[in-house]
Amino acid sequence: MNQNLTIQQTNNKYVMHTYLPEILLTKGKGVFVWDDKGNKYLDFTSGIGVCNLGHCPATVSNAIAKQSETLVHVSNLFMNNQQPLLAKILIDNFGGGVAFFANSGAEANEGLIKLARKWGSDKGKYKIISMENSFHGRTLSTLSATGRDKYREGFAPDMPGFIHTPFNDFDAIEKAIDNETVAILIEPIQGEGGVIPADKDFLLKVRELCNEKDILLLFDEVQCGIGRTGVFYAHQNYGVIPDAMALAKGLGNGFPIGALLTTAKYANVLVPGTHASTFGGNPLACAAAIATTETILNDGVLENCQKLGDYFFSKLKEMQKEIPAIKEVRGKGLMIGIVLDKPLGDLLKLLQKEGLLALPAGETVLRLLPPLVITKEEADIGLNIILKILGEKNA
Repeated sequence: MNQNLTIQQTNNKYVMHTYLPEILLTKGKGVFVWDDKGNKYLDFTSGIGVCNLGHCPATVSNAIAKQSETLVHVSNLFMNNQQPLLAKILIDNFGGGVAFFANSGAEANEGLIKLARKWGSDKGKYKIISMENSFHGRTLSTLSATGRDKYREGFAPDMPGFIHTPFNDFDAIEKAIDNETVAILIEPIQGEGGVIPADKDFLLKVRELCNEKDILLLFDEVQCGIGRTGVFYAHQNYGVIPDAMALAKGLGNGFPIGALLTTAKYANVLVPGTHASTFGGNPLACAAAIATTETILNDGVLENCQKLGDYFFSKLKEMQKEIPAIKEVRGKGLMIGIVLDKPLGDLLKLLQKEGLLALPAGETVLRLLPPLVITKEEADIGLNIILKILGEKNA
């Protein structure tokens, strides 16, 4: 290997080009990251909703360091002393049931799909209804569940058994159900699809319908869970409890971990030999997730998310009055979508040049996912950059 290659050149030569990164980040602390040239950025991406406590919080870093000195990994053929403690935290806040641990959101959603099909297998049920504009992962089954054609292009045929209906359209779901329907899969707030919250009445009706038809209600909270909306689980905003739920992203604050939770009624659907993961729930990942969840639950993080979420929305609503290109501001807590009147174009690059990292959500939505520990002063820095750039673009 040529030792004179830069990191960027090495990346371009040896890393598969499924992403096209343009800047090299080398350090993060709190709500800020730095690149290899020393440029400082306010991070409103949080690693795509992952670093909910910001970058390198002491509680999580210390937990990882401490656990790494005692036991990093054992398979699930053996117990470890971290996994049960994490399961208890997640299930206590879910209202009872059991947890299965994986490594990512796609794996957690695969678990949801397998749970539903296993439960329905002796009833002749296997079809899953998911929503248009949804996003559930990049594996073949989670792609088939995803309700956006562009992600599935080139990977046909879709796995059979998935039906997509319009989000927040109860009548469409009701019409789509037949005797082979086993589950309905919903993101309480669609992230990649445009930061679109579910209507409360919609979720309440779907819950009643699932009870009536003996169908599982599955929630994908990979992006909207773990405090992102101001409550620990996004469905707590609605008073609707799913039969099973997928978590990941913010669960380990950057350490890869995913989880499938089920209520007690479905605790014994997946028995030995039906589902597994070599790395899922290993002691290092669980130690990171315990530190993350305990901090979110006990250190005022949820309250800060609610407070700063309200602040963001009030300021963005004011901005909307000044800038006609802003058509709508939507979301919940610190999961925020700014709907524009045209595609984003070079907007993300312009924000980046001013020191702000943000995300797209669909073609016309600017997505903000700042760390839940952000302060008002830090929020103002980002909001002023957004105001400047959108104002200039629409002058």
